[in-house]
Order: sequence, then C-alpha cells, then structure tokens
Amino acid sequence: MKFIAIIPARYASTRFPGKPLALLGGKPVIQRVYEQVAGVLDDAVVATDDERIYEAVRAFGGKVEMTSTEHRSGTDRCWEAYCKQGGTFDVVVNVQGDEPFIRPEQLLAVKRCFDDPSTDIATLVKPFAATDGLDALENPNSPKVVLDARSRALYFSRSVIPYLRGVPREEWLSRRVFYKHIGLYAFRTDVLRAVTALPQSTLEKAESLEQLRWLENGYRIGVAVSDCETVGIDTPEDLAKAERFLKNFC
Repeated sequence: MKFIAIIPARYASTRFPGKPLALLGGKPVIQRVYEQVAGVLDDAVVATDDERIYEAVRAFGGKVEMTSTEHRSGTDRCWEAYCKQGGTFDVVVNVQGDEPFIRPEQLLAVKRCFDDPSTDIATLVKPFAATDGLDALENPNSPKVVLDARSRALYFSRSVIPYLRGVPREEWLSRRVFYKHIGLYAFRTDVLRAVTALPQSTLEKAESLEQLRWLENGYRIGVAVSDCETVGIDTPEDLAKAERFLKNFC
C-alpha cells in the first residue's frame, strides 16, 4: 500500500493567526511538521489557502498545493490537495499542521491499522497518565475516545467517557485507562472522497467533532495507541510550551 501525508495549514486561525509561520526553535511550525513526516510515508505535501504559507514551504524545499479558502474542514482541504497532486495512493494521512512533535513511530502505528482490510479510517490516541490530573481529563478541548475489543473507536466526546459510576472523580485516573485523542487521521482514498461529500451530522454539531459524522455513517475507525507525548499548538501560550518541550525532543 502507498501512503501520502497531507498537512492542512491555514493562516487565519482564530486563536493564533499565522500559526504555521510562527518560529519554533528557529524554524516555522509548518516546517517542523513537514520534516517529521517526510521520509516516513511515501510522499508528503502541505495543503494551504495562503500565499505566505505556500512561499514558506517552497523556501524550505517542501511540496505544497494551493487550495480553496472555502473549505469547512482540514479533511475537505486534504481531498482537494490529493486530487491536485497527481499521484495515486491507497491511503491519505491527514497530519495536523500544528503538531510539530508527531513521531515516525506514531505514523507507522497508524499505517498498521490498515493491515485489517475492514479499517476505513485510522487515528491515534494516548492514555491519560494519573499525573496528568483531573483538570486535564476534564478539559473539553482535549477529546476523549472509547474503544471496542478490536481497538476501534466507539465514540469520541469532549466529556469524560466512560463515566465511572460509584467511583469518586478524584480516583478515576487511578481506576481506569482513559484515552486522549491525538488529531491524526488516515483514510482509504475512496473513503476520504466519500466522507467529504457527507452533510454534517447531529452528533458532530452537538460536540463539534468531525469524526462523529463518520461514525454516524457507519465508517469503521481503527485506533492505534501511543505512549509518546505530543504538544499541539493552538495559542501563543502553547508555542512557549512547545519551545520548552523541543529542548528534550529528539
């Protein structure tokens, strides 16, 4: 099977405008992401709607496609970029443009989900550690996932799932493994084409989580578990945290 990474990158982020071009350890964030992915999969390309990002990627020698400013999601942007890049691949891996610490072993773990021919989509989770604390577990900006016996996603939520009835909340992390979703998705190419044509679903609108649309429409999402810590960048404060994390990252 052939895999291509597509990295959607917008300039007009509400919480952090220009985030892909912010410097992290002397390099733009988007370059950090690209360098983590290039060479691990068969190909990699940035998908953007902004000339500044386009030129920055070209400047460091990366591959990039200009896409529409009208897309509702990074998934839609990935499909347009895939159609424009000209090659033929079995799986498209959507790597978020604000995840500069994604690791090769995490990408390889997601690839292995497709060893199961019934997998339509694959994604990545990390167990919450007891040391993360209850605030991290209850943070609605950190979606949680529950898995079935075959490591497929049953549901994603901004709430804590599952609810541990009869157990004091302060004991939850010591009594149960909870999974934090890492926003990396991989799609069989025909599945990516199909999901971009689906209307928003009721659960998606309720939780503002795009992946619920796919579950509601019957797609099977395989899940790889990773113990590697990542630091996503959503705000300028996250960038400062990422600078500290970079010092120990290899």
